[in-house]
Amino acid sequence: MKPRTATSRQVPFAEVCAIIERALAGSFRQDVIRELSTSPTVEASLVRLREAFRSNIWRFGDATMDLARPVRDFDRLTRAEGFHALHDWDGVADHVNPDTIPTDVLNYLIDQRGGDAFDPVVPFVLIDYYFMHVLSLLTLRAWDEDDADEDLDRVDALLHRLQGPQGSGQRFCRDAETLLLIATAHYEREERGYDLLLDRTRGLSHRHRAAIALGHGASMGCHLRFGFEATYGRDTSLMRNDNVADYPWLCFAVATLMDEYHLMRQGGDAVLARRDAVESMLNGLSGDARAFIGAGPQSLAAHEVERRRFRDHFLHYQDDLVAEFEAFRPAPDAYSPLSFFFNFSHNVVKGQVVDTLLWSAPWTVSLNDLLTGAPMDEPADRSRETLATTLMAYARTNPHKIRGRLMPVIVYDPEAGYRAFRLTLRRLRE
Repeated sequence: MKPRTATSRQVPFAEVCAIIERALAGSFRQDVIRELSTSPTVEASLVRLREAFRSNIWRFGDATMDLARPVRDFDRLTRAEGFHALHDWDGVADHVNPDTIPTDVLNYLIDQRGGDAFDPVVPFVLIDYYFMHVLSLLTLRAWDEDDADEDLDRVDALLHRLQGPQGSGQRFCRDAETLLLIATAHYEREERGYDLLLDRTRGLSHRHRAAIALGHGASMGCHLRFGFEATYGRDTSLMRNDNVADYPWLCFAVATLMDEYHLMRQGGDAVLARRDAVESMLNGLSGDARAFIGAGPQSLAAHEVERRRFRDHFLHYQDDLVAEFEAFRPAPDAYSPLSFFFNFSHNVVKGQVVDTLLWSAPWTVSLNDLLTGAPMDEPADRSRETLATTLMAYARTNPHKIRGRLMPVIVYDPEAGYRAFRLTLRRLRE
């Protein structure tokens, strides 16, 4: 594959990964914390850290790293394609924030805890959050050179380094494919980038396509259920008309998951676990099942072959799949992702990080853990619901105005989850 957007001035992808690898594999983060520990207060330490966040040049004693050029170039290319992976949208001011998301969170911590005595947990988690965003930007540049699959694997290895024993203990997500989801789960005024990215995604290996479908199926279900309940007042037509960029991605996700299920039933080489594929498919369908088994919305007109492939397989396995979906019926004594809905995935991660920073207690539950009800060890299983309800509490104290009413943008509601499950199965049986 020939390079699509790389230029002779751009730092090679592998070289950028090597710079980050050296920082994450060595004592870089610990050395930065050691330098910051001379700061008397949280604010003093974060003011120094903010300089590195903004310039992408790190000079803390022996801990040095220069990412200024690659971050600048990669961000410029990504913006040109329609994504602001590093910057959030300010809905009140109606523009993209000038500071990056990690810098915005850092500034918030100065306001909330600036006068506290130096706390090493705060800069450590923020440093990891900075690297998480740089890695998420890298996922969008994986197609610039010769082998997108290889470059996504490079980012995946770096993510594991980031969240490994030398890290802060904060968990963000499971894999590079979820980083891709986080990087693009923002409000974008112009949505041209989503079609381009989906077209590129279709050219990935079976393994990467399946992993992307797994995360997107579950996340898009949570996202559309939020829209159905809050933004669009349970009006499916409004939701379809306002999510033209989302439906092709959801179609790709549920069709790819169905392909995996079909492979499993035929004894083929599926790469996902059956339980995972079925659960994510159910979650994705819970957003708008009729769009995939009934008449398709206009936004899927160009994807009718894929939609019909899903529908044909679903009708073939309908009775078996509906029976398997029953295993994911929300219960009052267990966490269910069907009870969890939100506006954007990146807000879930940001809320989790903010809670960690306020209480100096890193979460070991990741975004992927919140998108599944798969059995975990007992403390982790309880932590999922605790985290979801904690995020809802923050969202309630900072509501957004939607349809003239103030509403939280992250919700965990078992009753709504049970209602969504029943409605989805009823539509699948029609």
